[in-house]
Amino acid sequence: MSANKAVQLDTVKRLPDGAASSGPKAPGGAIAGAKPKDARDAMRRIWEAFGNNRTTLVISLLLSVGSVIGSSIGPWQLGHATDLLVSDDFTMSALVRQLLIVGAIYLMASSLNLLQAWLINDLVQNMGRDLRKAAQAKLARVPLRWFDAQPDGEVLSRFTNDIDNMVQNLQQVASQAMLMLLTVIGVLAMMLVLSVPLAAVALGGIAISLGVTRVITRAAQPKYAEQWRETGQLNALVEETFTGQTLIRVYGARDRVDQQFAEQNGALANVSLRAQILASLIQPTMMFVNNLAYIAVVVFGAIRVLSGGLSLGEVQAFIQYIRQIGQPISQLGSMAAQVQSALASAERVFELLDAPEMSDDPASETQLAMPVAGHVQFEHVGFRYSPDQPLFEDVSFEARPGQMLAIVGPTGAGKTTLVNLLVRFYGIDSGAIRLDGKDIATLARSDLRHAIAMVLQDTWLFTGTVHDNIAYGRPDATREQVIAAARRCHVDDFVRTLSDGYDTVLENGGGSLSQGQRQLMTIARAFLLDAPILVLDEATSSVDTRTETLIQKAMADLRQGRTSFVIAHRFSTIRDADMIVYMEAGTVRETGTHEELVALQGGYWQLQHGAQS
Repeated sequence: MSANKAVQLDTVKRLPDGAASSGPKAPGGAIAGAKPKDARDAMRRIWEAFGNNRTTLVISLLLSVGSVIGSSIGPWQLGHATDLLVSDDFTMSALVRQLLIVGAIYLMASSLNLLQAWLINDLVQNMGRDLRKAAQAKLARVPLRWFDAQPDGEVLSRFTNDIDNMVQNLQQVASQAMLMLLTVIGVLAMMLVLSVPLAAVALGGIAISLGVTRVITRAAQPKYAEQWRETGQLNALVEETFTGQTLIRVYGARDRVDQQFAEQNGALANVSLRAQILASLIQPTMMFVNNLAYIAVVVFGAIRVLSGGLSLGEVQAFIQYIRQIGQPISQLGSMAAQVQSALASAERVFELLDAPEMSDDPASETQLAMPVAGHVQFEHVGFRYSPDQPLFEDVSFEARPGQMLAIVGPTGAGKTTLVNLLVRFYGIDSGAIRLDGKDIATLARSDLRHAIAMVLQDTWLFTGTVHDNIAYGRPDATREQVIAAARRCHVDDFVRTLSDGYDTVLENGGGSLSQGQRQLMTIARAFLLDAPILVLDEATSSVDTRTETLIQKAMADLRQGRTSFVIAHRFSTIRDADMIVYMEAGTVRETGTHEELVALQGGYWQLQHGAQS
């Protein structure tokens, strides 16, 4: 079953790649779902999440009914055995036969209960698996700007903690709650058959217990929701602290970070304590009420026996029933807290699944002619991150096949955003971007991105071998192809010094390598992809001058017949570009070669002059 079928979403918001959501914001920065945040809606969404497995749920219900029928008949049949002991028709064979009947009934009930629990556990675990699939698929469909607004720890908390909490609580509750509820119904039916007055006494106790549970549960629900919000915020803080250890130590901020963590941790502990205190009141309160009901049943039962209205066996059966009904009611009460915690997590998971998505690829996609020439045109492109924050208003330039186009400008000019628009990480608001004469909005994203290789300022290496990291864009690449790319990027020299060469496993993002070595590996990865368009966003900012010179030589060979977009602050990197685009405040101010822009003595000249001074 696919993730889309397993988790059916309410009218998912599909926005253009760059469109901002105007919906309400959930705690932690996540975009809230379209439906109100309440328990009833969360339960409906959980029911939908079971998908095609609902048949198994119905079978489990039938098994629970059979188990409850057996458990409900058992005390009644045991009461017959008691009456047999004091009757004139008593024989040992009759007693043994009656006890065997009771044993068979309880064995049947236990077997059906075991099978029901197995099916429920399998069902809930499958739902958790499908939710994780749906969440993973969702993260591939949300716009890049959605990630920009999310603390990493908050997203991870919803993906892991909330789904796990939801599944674990539902597994514990679903396997028992259905059985407990049916047990209460079955026992009540038998109690009514035996004695209506005594059943009325028991029902009064049950009504009081349920009323108390309802009051406490309503008070606990917002506390559980707050508890999981605080958990997400604490996870976000831990994620930031973990990834920023170097800066924290360099700037001597350990005390401030510890103080911030202590405050957040204390807030989580306080709200968790309030939630658990409220939840812990349910079971002892219900136990007290049930004990009062038990005393009342014993007293009225004894009076009925003395008046001849009931037999001793019937009273014994009724006492067993009042004890039998007390346990499931108490368990149902304690499960209420688990249900509230599961629903609070479910709401957060469904908020993630309801986040706005990128627009779909066009139904009639335009096909790129092969091979891709790499002719890129920006035509009056307008873009803004939000309606009141325009960035690009009218950006136009052209990069012809094989040209090296350098994009320069002060910080915040929109240089990285410009190449992100080319890759359709964001959608433009006006104008058009064309590749080989075709509007990229009409191309499938996968086709477009296969034609572009990117090297970003922030290196990203995953846990795996050196070979697999270089071949990430071409997993079918041979060892010889990987080594050839590594040699062109001067990676082969230091890889040969590693313990297992290209089979060395890199962990923690390649933490054993220097920043420059990691950057060289990401450049080798782009070289191996052999795409017709290259995007280098500060690709040489983390390497020394000697290494940069070596990379420039390799890039000169690679640029033959390929279009290159280079964002760099070092003028040595861009001096030989075929065209330089100088940007300022989201607008292309100047275009030309290095010599032409220097002769203008405009913004580019001032930027260079400031860098040299």
